[in-house]
Amino acid sequence: MEDISKTMQEMMSKRHLNRNYRQLMDQAFADPEVTAFIQANQADLAEDVLARSASKIYEFVTERDKVRQGGQTFATGYEPRLIVANHLLDVAYVPTAATMEKQAQQQLQRRVRAIAMPKDIRNAELDNFDNDNDRMEALMAATEFIDNYENSPHHRHQALYLSGSFGVGKTYLLAAVANQLAADGFSSTLVHFPSFAVEMKNAIAKNGVGDKLDAIKKAPILMIDDIGADAMSAWVRDDVLGVILEYRMQEELPTFFSSNFSMAQLENEHLRISTRGDDEPLKAQRLMQRIRFLAREIVMVGVNRRPQ
Repeated sequence: MEDISKTMQEMMSKRHLNRNYRQLMDQAFADPEVTAFIQANQADLAEDVLARSASKIYEFVTERDKVRQGGQTFATGYEPRLIVANHLLDVAYVPTAATMEKQAQQQLQRRVRAIAMPKDIRNAELDNFDNDNDRMEALMAATEFIDNYENSPHHRHQALYLSGSFGVGKTYLLAAVANQLAADGFSSTLVHFPSFAVEMKNAIAKNGVGDKLDAIKKAPILMIDDIGADAMSAWVRDDVLGVILEYRMQEELPTFFSSNFSMAQLENEHLRISTRGDDEPLKAQRLMQRIRFLAREIVMVGVNRRPQ
């Protein structure tokens, strides 16, 4: 192939183009990226590639420079790349590093479905979890679950039931586990159960109970936050929570819980007494059998870390 600069000068001269345009095109054809690409792909390019690809070369150089200068480009968030197509030069647009990072973050967020959960859980990380002596067991159990699940996601894995007083980090740890799983390619659903119970009651009038229930009970990994925080009607206990737990036990789907109640307290002080005051120990026992099958209890203690 002839010398690039010499060929371009001859071509511009023959076309009698104005001085400014010739200068712009000379700069484009003398661009180090352009010349290096042409030389690297010389065997695949047509002999008259310079004449027939002039507009593409100019497009590449001008759009690339706009990206570097932070200006408005042909395709916002994308940058040009020279490619070979039919023995000529063409321009393909690929995501910039910033766009790829943004897309990666969006993909992570899509893997963590949060229902009525605080916004700050999006940034929860295991590395930022304060692993003092009172909470070390919980952190170790969480990381052990992650390792075991990621090594064999199609086997049964018992999750965690985190119990403890207000503000000790139960919700944060659940979110950190979900975010770590998301970073490794696994999806989770976190649901604040008292708020979800209200949503389910409101969905009755719209015939939307079935869809909402299916979305929760079939989640690959489910995290039920703050179970026991509010009084539970017999309908929510039996036809919502009971259905979720039954399905997940049968399908052996990992299910986490957090609660201010211990498992024993949840059974005897919350699940067995309905909002109408009915004492139903057998129904409470049935639910707790499923919870104990799905998760093992880890007690978290410590000071309240929530902002006062």
